[in-house]
Formats: sequence, C-alpha cells, structure tokens
Amino acid sequence: MARRLDVTGADGIRLAAWDFTVEGTVHDGTAPEARTPTRTPAVSIARQPTAPEDRARSASATAPPVPDAERSAAPVLLLHGLMGHAGHWAPAAGLLAGGHRTLALDQRGHGASEKPPAGPFTREAYVADAAAVIEGLGLAPVTLVGHSMGALTAWQLAAERPDLVRALVICDMRASALGAASQRAWQDWFRGWPAPFPDLEAVHRWFGADDAWVETPNPARGAFFAEVMTERPDGWHPVFDPGQMLTSRETWVHDAHWDSLAQVRCPTLVVRGLDGELGRAEAQEMVRVLPHGAYAEIPDAGHLLHYTHPEAWAEAVEPFLTGVLTP
Repeated sequence: MARRLDVTGADGIRLAAWDFTVEGTVHDGTAPEARTPTRTPAVSIARQPTAPEDRARSASATAPPVPDAERSAAPVLLLHGLMGHAGHWAPAAGLLAGGHRTLALDQRGHGASEKPPAGPFTREAYVADAAAVIEGLGLAPVTLVGHSMGALTAWQLAAERPDLVRALVICDMRASALGAASQRAWQDWFRGWPAPFPDLEAVHRWFGADDAWVETPNPARGAFFAEVMTERPDGWHPVFDPGQMLTSRETWVHDAHWDSLAQVRCPTLVVRGLDGELGRAEAQEMVRVLPHGAYAEIPDAGHLLHYTHPEAWAEAVEPFLTGVLTP
C-alpha cells in the first residue's frame, strides 16, 4: 500500500512520489501487500500491475494523512533506474524496519511522472528534480537509495548538495565509462523489441526468455518489464518513450564518474548483486574512493537485486540505515 504525492521538479515538471509509510503498515515494517510473494515464476499475468498507482489503488488522494510520528521519522528516498518506476521498490521498501519514512520517486520520463517531449533528460535535470523533491517535501537531510541510473543521480546530488543528503546507498551502478559501443548496443536492443505486445503474457515471455540479451530464462525480468507496460488499442506498450530513455542514457555512458563519487562526504554503502553489472573489483574501488564507504553484496542476485531479492537486499541495507539514522 502506498500513498501518491504529486510533486514538482526543478523546471516545473509534474512528478509523482509514493509514500510507503502509511497507516496499515504492520509492526515489523512490512506493508501488507509486500508480504505476498510476487517474484516467482507463478506470478499471475492477469493481475500483474502495470504502474505504481495499480499497486496503490486503495490509497487514493483521500488516503489518511501520514501520522506525525511517521513524518518525524528519518526519511529515505528511493530512486529507480532507467526504465523503472517507483513501484519496483514496493516489496523491498516494505521489508525495511520501522523508524524510516520511506518514499520513492517516479523520475521524469518514467512511471506516472510527466514525460515532456522536448525534455530535458540531462544529468543536471535528474539531479535537480531530486533536489526539488527533497526540498519540496521537507525531507532534508535525507538518505538517498538509488538503483543503477538512480544511484548515479543520488551520488551526484550528494556531491553537489551535501546539505540535502544524510547518507547514501548505491545499488549496482558503475562509476566507469561504458562507452559508445554500449550505447549502440542499447539502440539496437530497443529496435528489436516486438512492440506492441499482444498481451502481458507476451511481455513476460519476451523479456523473460526470448530476448537475445537473456542468457537463461528469467521470469523475474519478465515481471519487471510487465510492470512498466500500458495497454493501448493496438496492444501493450512501455509507459516510457524508448527514445527518451536513450537520450537519458547518452548523458552518462561516455564519461566516468569517479570525481563526483570522491566528492561524496556522507556515509555511503555500495551494494552489488554477485551476478550484476557492477563487478566486485570496481565496487571495492568505489568504496576506497569514497571518504566514508562500506560494501555489501547479495549472492545469486543480478542487476535487479532489490526487485528479485528484496529480503536479502533489506538484510544488507537495514544495518547501514540503522547505523546512520540512529541518533
């Protein structure tokens, strides 16, 4: 269960944030819906959510206000990766222990947030949006938890605006440059999508097994992409514009980001999946570069570590959060 908050980005863009800290959260901090496993091959196609608001259907604009005790709790803001949305954090967020006010943001071009045809989709725009949301919701100093592109946004904001960020969690994002070949591969990948998809079962099948990028069948990957599809008269399409995703990615793949990482002064946890995109050597070098860095890895997890292994992710992250957020 989540509560939608309509917020404004840096240039007036309309963004959607989702507050997982609502009445109805059980004593152990787990939201009721998060206690139902959704990461197994038996996931129901018919009931597969397609947007964060589908998960939060019962939490309408008239949902009960967040209690004062929760408003005063240490805030945590979750930033999804490229093509993701806030709802991908739901199971993991529900497993965090009490004491945190946990929110997630649909970044520009993603989820239920605005997708301006002309952008911009620059690094500066994403970072400025996060700063505007933190200030607009009165979250500072906040703990930022970012996955992939969201992690880069989080550490760039922490470097530029240390007054806004108390602590940082980086989930499976590299600091090294990926290069032009990587961007060309992504362009080819998008062109190969058989979209529109006739139904959600086809989405699951393509992204979970038929996609040439899938080395072994991966039902969780299919479920991940099914959550960012929406139905139109001719079939199922992504809620995002693939061209905007490529533009967003173009702004970071050609450069390394070690300098901005070294400027992060707050406590920072670098988390990687053992089979993810961030290698162990690079992750440990990131920890070394960070003035106050720590390291954790999740066995058997890949790039979507918080989505496919929410329990293990929470076990890795919770001790760090408890340490940095406890007075």
